[in-house]
Amino acid sequence: MRVTEFFLAFPQIVWALAFATVVGRGLVSCVVALALTWWAQYARLMRGQVLVYREREFILTARALGQRRWRILLFHLLPNCLSPILVKATIDVSLAILLLAALSFLGVGVPPQIPSWGNVLAEGRLYLQQAPWLTLFPGGAIMGCILGLNLFGDGLRDLLDPKMQSVAASSARPS
Repeated sequence: MRVTEFFLAFPQIVWALAFATVVGRGLVSCVVALALTWWAQYARLMRGQVLVYREREFILTARALGQRRWRILLFHLLPNCLSPILVKATIDVSLAILLLAALSFLGVGVPPQIPSWGNVLAEGRLYLQQAPWLTLFPGGAIMGCILGLNLFGDGLRDLLDPKMQSVAASSARPS
């Protein structure tokens, strides 16, 4: 976990810029840069979930019944730890879109011949005084996409979190 803390100590854009600068431009290097910036967050989240669930009664019961470690991991821990990972993944898709657009805008992302929102914004910036719609529409598209994905992730969290379901059910009952 010390390595993950080292990766979490710096902002994601710094890691992505450093990797994309060293490796070079291209779609593959951007995807690898995004993966290298986010693995530590998922590792920490999964570790935290495993630490929460490993002392629960159903895990202790499975251990007492003599189930093997891999079976406990696969059939008991993984299904319970997966919902926070799925919710984080849906929200991180919007962050990945934003980071990829930022890398392309700064000139270290995908090459100019590949269309991306960052490249479109960088080209439209040159004509901002004459034609502001060249930057407003791609910026609005990025904003709308990110907002939609964040709302989807929030709805998925509400759907998958059993604590939220019990709060919603208790507030819906008449007193």
